[in-house]
Amino acid sequence: MSSSSVSDGILKFATQYSLYTGCIIFSFGVIGNGLNLLVFTQFKQFRTNRCAFYITIESISNLIYQFLTISLTILTSIYQDDATGRFSFWCKLRYIVGQTCALTTFYMICFTTIDQFFSTNHRFSLRQMCTLKLGRYFAFILICFVIIHSIALGCSYDIQPTLGCVPSNYVAVQYLTYFFYPVLIGFLPIAIASSFSMLAYHNVRRIVRRQLPIVRRKLDKQITAMVLMRVIAFVFLLLPFITYRIYTINFPTSRSVSMTFAIGKLIQAILTSIYIINYAINFYLFLIFSSRFRRQVKVVLVKKCWQRWKYWCCSINNRIEPGNNTEPHNSQIESDENI
Repeated sequence: MSSSSVSDGILKFATQYSLYTGCIIFSFGVIGNGLNLLVFTQFKQFRTNRCAFYITIESISNLIYQFLTISLTILTSIYQDDATGRFSFWCKLRYIVGQTCALTTFYMICFTTIDQFFSTNHRFSLRQMCTLKLGRYFAFILICFVIIHSIALGCSYDIQPTLGCVPSNYVAVQYLTYFFYPVLIGFLPIAIASSFSMLAYHNVRRIVRRQLPIVRRKLDKQITAMVLMRVIAFVFLLLPFITYRIYTINFPTSRSVSMTFAIGKLIQAILTSIYIINYAINFYLFLIFSSRFRRQVKVVLVKKCWQRWKYWCCSINNRIEPGNNTEPHNSQIESDENI
């Protein structure tokens, strides 16, 4: 068997692997992030909670990234490449959107851990320092910075005849190699998220000693546990991909070296599939490790969404006036929201 046929087989397998894993992760990601948005916007306790606000932004960013990823996967399955090596505009746009979503997601995780550290701190002055209004300002400033940064960096990508869509100038390569991947989306968010999540976990272990309402104590414990598990998954899913990206930027493989190119594509497909789990896993982590979150999801889906859908579908045949059963239903939902 010739090396060209072997490399073609590897490329075909990498394409099929990307297609199937991409579709599976996309399905779980859309469902999970959609349910996150539903729970964190519909549940009364989360509407004024800063961590819930950050998780909501993260979920929106995750959804956008999921749609970008599935677009690239479908293009690869149809044309045997993601079209970034043929269209300069798509080459730049792909990295602009991808980097915007990645930075937004990673630093929303950091904001969540920092906020949880302050909100569970035993010092009253530190607890009062962070407010929802301040959190919105920080989130707005971060998103503006991320968009400007991603546009500036994305414009440095261009199409090279044998290498495809790669950074086209020396400064961009050096920046990506020594700051963007190892620091900005590597060490810095990992260090911030890990440190503050552990500090928040330490704070919440002493929360019983503080004179706080029981609902507030339960909410702090719940979110701290959810955030800690999210950070652990974030670190382990991010590190392999970041290491590989630093390597490929410094040592790009030419298409003319067919076997090496095919093996590189297979490794990239595997590590990318691991990496994009980061954008789909948060809801399922919350569901697995928080029994209280499971009850809250059930309340939102059954007591709110299902009841509303049932009312809309059956309103024509329903002869009972709405005023006769609205108040008990609302009171039941309010009591369920205090779980």
